[in-house]
Amino acid sequence: MSQGLYHHIRATWKRPNDALPHMYRQTRMAEWRREPVNCRIERPTRLDAARRLGYKAKQGVVVIRTRVRRGGLRKSKINMKRKPSKMGMKKITMGKNIQRMAEERVARHFPNLEVLNSYWVGQDGKHKFYEVIMIDTDHPSIIADKQLGVFSRANGNKSHRGRVYRGMTSAGKRGRGLFNKGKGAEKLRPSLKANLNRGK
Repeated sequence: MSQGLYHHIRATWKRPNDALPHMYRQTRMAEWRREPVNCRIERPTRLDAARRLGYKAKQGVVVIRTRVRRGGLRKSKINMKRKPSKMGMKKITMGKNIQRMAEERVARHFPNLEVLNSYWVGQDGKHKFYEVIMIDTDHPSIIADKQLGVFSRANGNKSHRGRVYRGMTSAGKRGRGLFNKGKGAEKLRPSLKANLNRGK
């Protein structure tokens, strides 16, 4: 597939309101809501994003579509006396972003697979939908692959075991602040924990 077609797919997904009819998107979301929370799919919905994040159409590579709730942290009402502005119910968000939570839930559901990466595919009023690329690190075709073989323990590399729980995916690195560079990012490496969380 040519680079021009990938570029066209990416441009379409950047402006879905212009490119995709409203009714078509609503129908697709309705179908996804009827699926199981973690649903294995044959091929990626966004081929350009999947290829950019390491997807290959080969044995040992699996794509899972999942949905996660939208919005901030659900906090119960405090019954003690307090100013309404100090109740701390709304606009409270988790330390992890929703995409990272989606990756971790899929990883727990498929314990024999490792999460490679994930990307957004849609959202409605209640949910966000992500597609998670997973690999079977013990599959012979993955072990023999030049790019994906580095994630396999059979090649002697154990540093990627449970990588999603340690923030080693793109969503995890974003949450750890590792995409920041220069002034103000001195306390982010090698990790926030190593710098007593002073980088957050």
